[in-house]
Amino acid sequence: MKKVGLVTIIDYKNYGNRLQNFAAQQVLESLGCDVVTLLNNPYKNIVHKRSIMERLKGKSFFDIVQAINNRIKKIKTNSINIEKEKALKEFSYININESDFILSADSIPENLGERFGYFVVGSDQVWNPTFRNGSCIDFLTFAPQNKRIAYAPSFGISEIPIEYHKDYKKWLSEFSNLSVREDAGAKIIKDLTGRNAIVLIDPTLMLSKEEWLNVSKPSLLKPDKPFILTYFLGELSKETKGFIKSLSKDDNLEIVNLGNYKDIKRYATSPSEFIDYINSSSIFLTDSFHGVVFSILMEKPFVVFDRIGNIPSMNSRIDTILGKFNLTKRKFNHAKTPSDYLEIDYSHVPSILERERQRTIDYLKEALNIKDEN
Repeated sequence: MKKVGLVTIIDYKNYGNRLQNFAAQQVLESLGCDVVTLLNNPYKNIVHKRSIMERLKGKSFFDIVQAINNRIKKIKTNSINIEKEKALKEFSYININESDFILSADSIPENLGERFGYFVVGSDQVWNPTFRNGSCIDFLTFAPQNKRIAYAPSFGISEIPIEYHKDYKKWLSEFSNLSVREDAGAKIIKDLTGRNAIVLIDPTLMLSKEEWLNVSKPSLLKPDKPFILTYFLGELSKETKGFIKSLSKDDNLEIVNLGNYKDIKRYATSPSEFIDYINSSSIFLTDSFHGVVFSILMEKPFVVFDRIGNIPSMNSRIDTILGKFNLTKRKFNHAKTPSDYLEIDYSHVPSILERERQRTIDYLKEALNIKDEN
């Protein structure tokens, strides 16, 4: 049995993060691997935070009042996030095999490269410098080059800031096997290194609806009547809010908001409940990549919106998946009326999924040097 060390983002703040981690583990285990997710901290330096008195020194009364209000709001937000983090940690504890050490650029366990047959990085936005500061950990530089495998990692953005070009070019060139999650990522690698990287589907798409329902569970807060489910990571425009209200009123659908601080109880929904909410909804509205993924897996009507409030744009991975599954008309403003979005045809999707899943299996078998038994 091949022992694999899996490196991904681990922050217990995001559903997609935890669900793709679980899925990657399951895919690798299905190929006969013993998988351990390596807990990691990609940040090299700890920035000293000034005290409140230092930050308020010389400020006007108005600025001080505003700073105090912001501080109070942050404290309330942190308490809400703690509840959500507990739910995500519980999911990980039950479903994911995590290491008993924390990997960082300044703390590499002795002989780590020899403890595992291979190291896999992915999926998620591990190569997004906005999130990870261009950490060498995410490029597996601690491991022998012949053991480094990229399994559908995402850059999350369409262009890499120039200050990261030198390191990214070197680190990407050292991978024995390269794949990415979106077309824009393949272009980045081609432009930086001249190498061709295969574009693979996210690990979450490798598991069937039945497999996901096996780890799902209903929330006690789930409505008994038909409902619209919303999950937005960015801001909501006035137009989007109006669309949601119109859809709710026209089709007599209750509105359930996940990821909204105003609905504290639902904000702490677990990844298992997240899956069930999507499966139980009448329609799902989101700006989340994994929101699109689970809509497809659960074969639910959905509408995807461009994310507002993230610069540079992070919509490339959503565009890739919509294009791959011929679902570009699920983007907002493609239908004439809100109710038109309640209809969706998934009859063409199973064949695409089957093909894409096989491409992933073929890639991983070659990367892991797994021979088919005749």
